[in-house]
Amino acid sequence: MNAADQTTELQQAAEMLKSGGLVGIPTETVYGLAANALDPRAVARIFAAKDRPFFDPLIVHLADVSWWPRVVSEFPPLARRLADRFWPGPLTLILPKSDAVPDLVTSGLPTVGIRVPDHSLTQRLLRLADLPVAAPSANPFGRLSPTTAEHVRQQLGDRVDVILDGGPCRVGVESTILGIHGDQATLLRPGGIPLEEIEALIGPVQRPERSLQDKPMAPGMLDSHYAPRTPLKIVEVLPSPPLRAGLLALTADANASGFAAVEVLSPSGDLIEAAANFFQALHRLDQARLQVILALPFPDRGLGRALNDRLRRAANQ
Repeated sequence: MNAADQTTELQQAAEMLKSGGLVGIPTETVYGLAANALDPRAVARIFAAKDRPFFDPLIVHLADVSWWPRVVSEFPPLARRLADRFWPGPLTLILPKSDAVPDLVTSGLPTVGIRVPDHSLTQRLLRLADLPVAAPSANPFGRLSPTTAEHVRQQLGDRVDVILDGGPCRVGVESTILGIHGDQATLLRPGGIPLEEIEALIGPVQRPERSLQDKPMAPGMLDSHYAPRTPLKIVEVLPSPPLRAGLLALTADANASGFAAVEVLSPSGDLIEAAANFFQALHRLDQARLQVILALPFPDRGLGRALNDRLRRAANQ
């Protein structure tokens, strides 16, 4: 697409957002289903298109850090340190919401998740529309996250008014979510920013204590999520593969013979490369008409922590 056509498409998408429509947007993490975050009717369309339960809050995307007064009532020094270091990028901060943000966005919570996406096309869209947008992943609720525009078309089809194609997502897993309470941060969801990098900047990060009955404090905290339609099982050691089984692994495994389909995420064992390939590989396995997908866990460090989190939730069906 040439520059003029892309500008026209962006203008159409911006007008769609301003008129209450839904736009599939590329980010560095996964594709999002965007609507005007300050318009309750537009936000309600997100929940309807995704078949998403209203108790699961949405993340609001901003063009840059200067937009924070539009959606949150305070931005403490700790949030500023994190934003200065990691925005634009795959980090969501949970902060007290402003009165401008509809309760539907936050599922009635007094806080809202905000981030600045690291994708030039979506940043241009946000500035053209001059709106913060609520944008969960552009897929049916609980299913595999989309990392290409084609994934959005396949999963949501005509439920989306416009889909912007920004190419494959560079990071490939959702943002890390931190709750900010004064000078303390709490990890609510591991994601595209490794916990080690965050703690190197601000010191120890707390982990929440949450029962299964608790209302989610942030997206992606439900016990079953990010799931393919094909049953997925995590195994520490590869068994003899059952009929029509697929395999998802970080690196090639000598015992992988006999599988109907095998997805190796990084031949060199690079967790960054693995994260970028993760959801695309699961989409391919899910479309291979398998009876089961077996997955080997990742090293529990860096982005491996986020990948293991996605595997556990995908397997909890």
